[in-house]
Amino acid sequence: MSGHRVLVADRVAEEGLTYLRGLPGIVVDYAPGLTPAELQERIREADALIVRSGVQVDAHLLEAAKRLQVVGRAGIGVDNIDLAAATERGVVVLNTPDANARTTAELTVAHILAVSRHLPHAHASVRGKEWNRSAFVGTEVAGKTIGIVGFGTIGRIVALLCRGIGMHVVAYDPYVTEEVFEKAGVTQIDLDGLLAVSDYVTLHCPLNEKTRGLIDAERIGRMRVGARVINCARGGLVDERALFEALTDGRLAGAALDVYEAEPPSDSPLLDLPNVTLTPHLGASTEEAQIAVGVEIARLVVEFLNTGEALSAVNLPPISSETARRLRPYLELSCRLGRLASLIVPGPIQRIELSLQGRAAELDSHPLTREAIVGLLRDRLSAPINRVNAMHVARRQGISVTESRSAETQQYLSLVRLTARTAERDVSLAGTLYDERHPRLVLLDGHDIEAFLQGHLLITSHADQPGVVGDLGAVLGAENVNISRMQLGAGPPDGLAMAVLEVSGPLSDAVMHRIHTLRGIRWAAQISL
Repeated sequence: MSGHRVLVADRVAEEGLTYLRGLPGIVVDYAPGLTPAELQERIREADALIVRSGVQVDAHLLEAAKRLQVVGRAGIGVDNIDLAAATERGVVVLNTPDANARTTAELTVAHILAVSRHLPHAHASVRGKEWNRSAFVGTEVAGKTIGIVGFGTIGRIVALLCRGIGMHVVAYDPYVTEEVFEKAGVTQIDLDGLLAVSDYVTLHCPLNEKTRGLIDAERIGRMRVGARVINCARGGLVDERALFEALTDGRLAGAALDVYEAEPPSDSPLLDLPNVTLTPHLGASTEEAQIAVGVEIARLVVEFLNTGEALSAVNLPPISSETARRLRPYLELSCRLGRLASLIVPGPIQRIELSLQGRAAELDSHPLTREAIVGLLRDRLSAPINRVNAMHVARRQGISVTESRSAETQQYLSLVRLTARTAERDVSLAGTLYDERHPRLVLLDGHDIEAFLQGHLLITSHADQPGVVGDLGAVLGAENVNISRMQLGAGPPDGLAMAVLEVSGPLSDAVMHRIHTLRGIRWAAQISL
């Protein structure tokens, strides 16, 4: 089977499927509505999986997905995906946090207006041939305070729209800088302060262990009497039993919900309350949003399959496209240094340190460290390792990881140094970029050396004495092995030197055995980069 196989297991917009089918090297398997057993069988050959909220991507399913590299969620919420299991297996999880942001924000504002003016119940009354205007006296929203919990893309659009209808906006988000709030013209406030001053509280944060049950009985007790709660984010953010009690005893004036603890909420007591406005998880349900998330997740998945760039990963720190472009050659350099370190370091590694020097010190070190770990461990483990699970695997292997940086470096504009510590000794390697693109080795186990990190390399540690390199060349010549490049490096005054030879191809076990037995050879190894 050629190309990347993309299994689309949920219904997505036709435009997204058309995009995928029009790309060379992409095989689309469109199969919405599979049973869990059918999906488990179908996913065995998939390189990528695209879902919405209807498919549970759990550890059992991921275990069956031997080739899977990426899961794409057409939408923002990923609580139907086991992120821990995906990370453990090195599967990157992508979502589309911005593609349906305006649609969800608009629904939030619609809910604010509907719960303030009793629109659903007034509609039902007129449809029932009643004309009871006094029963539906509402509340103006202009001049009221709305508290936004979670100030990401959706929260910021809600703030803009609410300011446009005359509301005073306060917001809470512990992960957003003060400058972002100032730019949006929104008052930053802590959660308790927000609950105390808000006439409306709207939620726009992810569902995780820290936020589950965020609005519980205790926090509802801190809210202003007569306030209203709007939740168009994730159902588990609100304790529905506590909300029911506050709505029935009059502490809260109303609530508007698009999401629920259990969906559909067939057994929820909230269904019978007249002061609750309910919709069936419509946050992304506009034609524009469905097209946007379908095309966007298709684009992101293909970008990852083709280039390895994960611009919207939820189990990797976010990296902008410009940062990813700048990092790309350094990622390759870090990975190749890691592979070389693994080659020359005997036994288990206890600690690694990645040091960025010169211009490299301006870069984000975390992606480079992960890539160095991938290179270091991938030939030592049977389980898959990539930058998604690299830090997790390193911790599991008992390897401590440190990073450092310095604006100064000798001789080179940029330098990446990787040090691996074992119980016996430290081994250091360093590399730079030639022409800002091509990885080059400049330090190998304490020896200054200049070698391109490409092709098939034979590396030796040997006695620094005449005849050793000649004997090595004679063995390769007898085997009709061509030497494209050879670099020698002297090191500390220990009587040892190192050689890096780029040869025409892999050497047989017999040839490597002959090299190991040469006079003066301490050790020898080969690697393809």
